[in-house]
This record gives sequence, C-alpha cells and structure tokens, in this order.
Amino acid sequence: MENTPNCAQCSIKMSERLCKSPDGKSPDGCPTQNKTELIKQAAEEYKKPDVYYFAKQASIQESDGYGNKELGYAHLKPVKPRILEVMEFAQKMGYKKLGLVFCIGLRKEAKTVAKLYSSKGFTVTSVVCKVGCAFKETIGIENDQKLDPGTDEAMCNPILQAMVLNDEQTEFNILLGLCVGHDSLFFKYAQAPCTVLAVKDRLLGHNPLAAVYNIDSYYRSLK
Repeated sequence: MENTPNCAQCSIKMSERLCKSPDGKSPDGCPTQNKTELIKQAAEEYKKPDVYYFAKQASIQESDGYGNKELGYAHLKPVKPRILEVMEFAQKMGYKKLGLVFCIGLRKEAKTVAKLYSSKGFTVTSVVCKVGCAFKETIGIENDQKLDPGTDEAMCNPILQAMVLNDEQTEFNILLGLCVGHDSLFFKYAQAPCTVLAVKDRLLGHNPLAAVYNIDSYYRSLK
C-alpha cells in the first residue's frame, strides 16, 4: 500500500511538491515519481490534435477565470461563475449544439440555464431525468423502496437521456443536478464531452462541500 497514490494526504508544501516542480519533493506513493510509463502515455495522448486543442482551451479557460494575474500568484482572484465559464469554454471550442440533462427537481433552474445559453446563440437540447416514463419496477425496485409507495413511479432514465443527446448529435453536454449513480450512467453512455454545472445534494441546496467545510463541527458525525 505504501506505493499506492495518495495525493489527498500529501504533507509536502504545495510549492515544493514534485508535481509542481521538477526539483520538488515526493512522498511514498507519489504518482509523479512512480508512474513514469503512464506519464509518457498521457503525454502521447495530448499530442492527438483533438485532445491537444481541447486541453489547450481548457487551460486557457482556467486562466481566464482569474483577475490580477499581472500582480502575481498571491494576488489572484476569481472573476467568473461556473455558468459563465461553461459557456465561454463552449465558445472557445466552437460548439454550437449543447445538451442539457437535468433532474426534474431542478426544472426551474434548467429553464433559466437553457434560456441563457440559447440567448447567447447556442442550440440547446434539454432532456429531463424522467424521460421515457419507465416505471421503477423495470429495474427491480420494490414498493417500499419508492419515494411514494403504492404508486406507479417513473424512474430516472440517464441512459435514455444520453441516447437522446447522442441522437441529436450534441457537441457538449452539461449536467444539472443528476443523482449520484444516475450521473455515472449518463457519463458512461454519452458520446459527446461532458461537464457538470451543478451536482445533486438534496440536503445542502446542491452544495456538497458544505459538509466538507463543516466536517469538524456540524457534520462531525460523518467522521
């Protein structure tokens, strides 16, 4: 286990890490130190024209998200929300057809997002999670496992969401509040590149990091 990558637990100062500088330090298990063949393989992937261009525009978008760059790293400040960065990245890539998949519980938010992106010249194809009206019995859900026992309850259908966007030949897909697991299935079946605008967190208003930030206080029971 000592050679297993564990970057999340790295104790080396950020500016002194091997992943930040060729002269940096590395703990046991550091993938920058130990995964040299994979590093070479990844470098070859970036040479592919489509991957090269995508990665380049993603890095430019990262830089464009900050102000005060002329004052140095210590003075950087974020200047753009993610909803704008998603749009700007799509523009950098020359995408015209966007896919938007969303949870029915975020239908109001989805309407706002679709209207915004459409007003900026994109063609937006949006697909709700309940598309297809397939009942939960299809995947073996028992009555007591439903949100509303005793009813015919439509299941979330991320595979069909992906298939619809594939059929519409969207160029870039945006996820808005899909459930844990449903988002994974969408990623598995979607053909176009995907990004996430917001994740599902029913309790915390779709801000799961709130539990992380309060892990030593209000959410200490998680430990």
